[in-house]
Amino acid sequence: MYGVLPMWFVPAVADWVMHRRTDIEKTTGVKESAIHALMMAEAGVPVLAGLVARINPLVLTMMGGAAAVHSATAIWDVTVATEDREVRPVEQHIHSFLEVLPLAAVVITSCLHWESVRDLAHGGKQPDAWKLLPKERPLPGKYLAGIAAGVGAFVALPYAEEFIRCVRARKSGA
Repeated sequence: MYGVLPMWFVPAVADWVMHRRTDIEKTTGVKESAIHALMMAEAGVPVLAGLVARINPLVLTMMGGAAAVHSATAIWDVTVATEDREVRPVEQHIHSFLEVLPLAAVVITSCLHWESVRDLAHGGKQPDAWKLLPKERPLPGKYLAGIAAGVGAFVALPYAEEFIRCVRARKSGA
């Protein structure tokens, strides 16, 4: 997570900047911003599971499923965005990077927990394969707090500002 989450922070802020530049609140507005919130949840739930839960076939399946759903939502997002708003090549490249991060997280997690991948490939027959369990060695609280602060500052806060801006613009008729 030392590498994957910072790789999420930089393009997330860059994408938010692109949305400001193209006046998202005056074009696709609340609809596109709500899709962004959905995509954050689709990425955030498996990240949270990876941080606090034991990696087993259940968690790997959840991560893979979330990555697939995130990819489908990303297609919907770009479809909505390009209907009423100019999406420049730079923003498309930022989207490409953001789209692949959930899959990268699944791949990295799988490499680090090969025994769980093997168990999943054999039908997850181990006794705890399909149970959501806490990590045997929980991550330090300071580490989790740092991650929460980073996600809050570089993902949640910018997109919350975007959503609020879009809601205000809708109310004012902009």
